[in-house]
Amino acid sequence: MTLLDKIRANAQKYFKRIILPESLEERTLKAADFAVENSLAQIILLAKKEEVLLKAAELKLKNLGKAVFVDPLKHDKKDHYIDMMVELRKHKGLTHAEASRQIEDPLYLSALMIKNGDADGEVAGAMNATGDVLRPAFQFVKTLPGISVVSGAFIIILPQPDYGEGGILIFADCAVHPDPDEKELAEIAVATAKTAKDIAGITPRVAMLSFSTKGSARHEMVDLVIHATEIARSMEPDLQIDGELQVDAAIVESIGKKKAPGSPIAGSANVLVFPDLNSGNIAYKLVQRLANAEAIGPILQGMAAPINDLSRGCSVSDIINMIAITANQAAGIKK
Repeated sequence: MTLLDKIRANAQKYFKRIILPESLEERTLKAADFAVENSLAQIILLAKKEEVLLKAAELKLKNLGKAVFVDPLKHDKKDHYIDMMVELRKHKGLTHAEASRQIEDPLYLSALMIKNGDADGEVAGAMNATGDVLRPAFQFVKTLPGISVVSGAFIIILPQPDYGEGGILIFADCAVHPDPDEKELAEIAVATAKTAKDIAGITPRVAMLSFSTKGSARHEMVDLVIHATEIARSMEPDLQIDGELQVDAAIVESIGKKKAPGSPIAGSANVLVFPDLNSGNIAYKLVQRLANAEAIGPILQGMAAPINDLSRGCSVSDIINMIAITANQAAGIKK
């Protein structure tokens, strides 16, 4: 069974309530149909049921009648969500009239449904920009306790099992936060370890990456990684984590033993935390292209509930995978 097969099997077991707010978008409907047919999640579509079913008939989709439908313009909890929005954003001056308009936007409605406990997660972005997807999430769902920063992880599946966990590595942050300080970098490490457990099903061994290994170079950028490692240890005392490590010392056993003798994870790391977005984004794309690796993500982490942003160029398969991943995240947060 491949990792993606395991993720989908776990999603079937958890059967979480996942909102797809772009409910008339063709790829989204095809993915929703597959998810319903294969019981990956209880799919919630934010549109008039008759409009969705008409579109489904045009696309020859047969399972969407089993989804849950909420009409953004008219539903039983509309006034309740408006009141919630005003209460949660009154310090920002949100008025009742503004909230009444916003709640008719499916992206805002998704966030309020999750905040109110009426859904477990959201997948969007096939037709909306990242900022539009995340803005309501940041305003109403917010981050996990003890976490102040949202980051983006990729599951890297290598064609050969030589590195990481049988060829599986988790990279972060590759998508969101350009220049984390030491506390934020520590939070990214802790969140990525949770992603490794909740989605990839592996025991995380976290390497905090740098251009230095254990004092081989001195620089303020190295100090940042060292301090971030210390903070992460204080946040999660049982976490297997070490740094600062160069990437070869982190993943190659012989080099890890030579450069970082006594390190609990050198040479065997399966979670790689990069010091900034430049290095993380470059690294995952290099590995994806040069090693012909599969890169699954970005998986947004650090939110109080999983809200994942798709590329607007995503495929139906990408959306299906992200539905399953979001269900796994939701189960992990509940635990």
